[in-house]
Amino acid sequence: MLRVLFAILVVLSHAPELADGNRSREWLTQVFGTLSLGEVAVDGFFLVSGYLITASYRAKRSFSDYLKRRALRIYPGFVVASLVCIAVVAPLGGGDLAAISPAETVLRLSLLLMPVVPGAFEALPYPILNGSLWTIPCEFGCYLLLGLVGGARALRRRRRYLVLLAGLGGVLALRWLVLPIGQPGHGLGVLSEMIRLSFVFCCGGAFQLFGDRIAYTGRGAAAAASLLLPLMFSPPLAEPAFAILGGYLIFWFALAVRPNALSRATARVDASYGLYLYAWPVQNLLVAHRPDLPPWTAAILTLAAAAPLGFLSWYLVEKPMLRHRPGTHRSAIRGSGDALTAAPALGP
Repeated sequence: MLRVLFAILVVLSHAPELADGNRSREWLTQVFGTLSLGEVAVDGFFLVSGYLITASYRAKRSFSDYLKRRALRIYPGFVVASLVCIAVVAPLGGGDLAAISPAETVLRLSLLLMPVVPGAFEALPYPILNGSLWTIPCEFGCYLLLGLVGGARALRRRRRYLVLLAGLGGVLALRWLVLPIGQPGHGLGVLSEMIRLSFVFCCGGAFQLFGDRIAYTGRGAAAAASLLLPLMFSPPLAEPAFAILGGYLIFWFALAVRPNALSRATARVDASYGLYLYAWPVQNLLVAHRPDLPPWTAAILTLAAAAPLGFLSWYLVEKPMLRHRPGTHRSAIRGSGDALTAAPALGP
């Protein structure tokens, strides 16, 4: 349920910015002037991902077993979405398929990089075929980072993990001072976003590692929310505050609040990955062909069109691939998925 909510927030966050490139109209940006709804959603994805992937790594039989599970969860949906964008979306968006390089396309797919078709959406504020995919290599990079952390036995010796997290926090502060913020598609912006998302991912891992010492209560959630609210107005503190205090709120909701009907349904059918994979191209097609649509109308239409694609991605691509994971039986397959893929905060 949380993943679906995060995917919806990304679509809402992108609505005004994809229309005219103006981020200032985005709701959360207007309130706090720091993080947007899209960035909060990205952080939410990476927090939950860090929690679940850390648990998955600790339960692994071998590193190759862990890596195969991660690849089978990430690559199939990504590759199919990229090919759909190239073959279907790009021509509709004015792209020139004759100008693409097959070798470059295969290389980009293997490295989990965004597909590129010359001319696609070139008249729009964001002439990117599928901007949502920029976070995928960041996600997989976090998986590899976790492998290094596990190799250093920091997952068994929790003090080492705290030292690592403190070090990442220091690098995050340095990043805020010297690296470009909100430019994930260019040069140092890629490194900047990887630092940010690695810190958030490792915070999620800390909630998993220290779960036996964390009490999730209503009073704790109220205190976390009260502390988080004023810190969200501070540009240098908003990110770490949300990773820690917002992380508590997310895991309190996930672990202490009684599941509702939507939670139970999405535990078996997880359309969140596909929803976020296909939302950007659908949204940009609407902007390209119906520029007169109000941003929020375009957002609603995007959700209506991308949701069925998310279900198709789950049933036709993702769920069948889960059967090939090591130690997975068909009866054990669920939609909860132990690997999440972050939706983007816009800003290339």
